[in-house]
Amino acid sequence: MIEELFTKPILIFGCGNVLLGDDGFGPAVVEYLLEHFTLPDDVYAVDVGTGIRDLLIDYVLMPDKPKRIFIVDSICRPMRKPGELLEVDLSELGVQKQHDFAVHQFPSTNLLEELRSEGGVEVRVLAVQVKALPEEVRPGISDEVAAAVPRACEWLLEQVGVDS
Repeated sequence: MIEELFTKPILIFGCGNVLLGDDGFGPAVVEYLLEHFTLPDDVYAVDVGTGIRDLLIDYVLMPDKPKRIFIVDSICRPMRKPGELLEVDLSELGVQKQHDFAVHQFPSTNLLEELRSEGGVEVRVLAVQVKALPEEVRPGISDEVAAAVPRACEWLLEQVGVDS
C-alpha cells in the first residue's frame, strides 16, 4: 500500500468516517470500486478515512507528485437531495468545509490548492449530498447515499479511462 501511494500517477482517496453515518460515503465508494472493478495499473484507490491531511502534506513536499488526485467525500448543502452527486470545485470548498474540519477532517483546501497550482496536480472532488450526519457513533450510510455509490464508481472509472 505505501509504495502505491507514492508511485502511482492517479490516486483515488475515499475520505470520511465510517462510524458517522453518511460521512462514510468515500470509504464505501472505494470498497465498492475495488470489489467490482479492475483498475488500470496506473491507478490506485484507497480508503484514507480521516487521515488524508497527512498524505497531502507528504505530496506537497515530494519532488515527484501524482498527476491526478480524486477526492471522494460527503458534503452537506442546502437545497440538495440526499444521494445527489456533485463535482465540487476547490474554491467552493473553502467556506463550506472550513467549519467541518474538527469533525469531518476534510482535506485542507489549501493543501489541495497548493498541489494543483504549484505542483501541477489535477485535483477533482466528487461529493455526495448527505441525508444526515449523526451526533454520535452510528455506522452505516443511508439508503439514498448507498444508491449513489455505484454512480460515483461509474464517474470515477470514466475519469480514469475505464469503460464500466
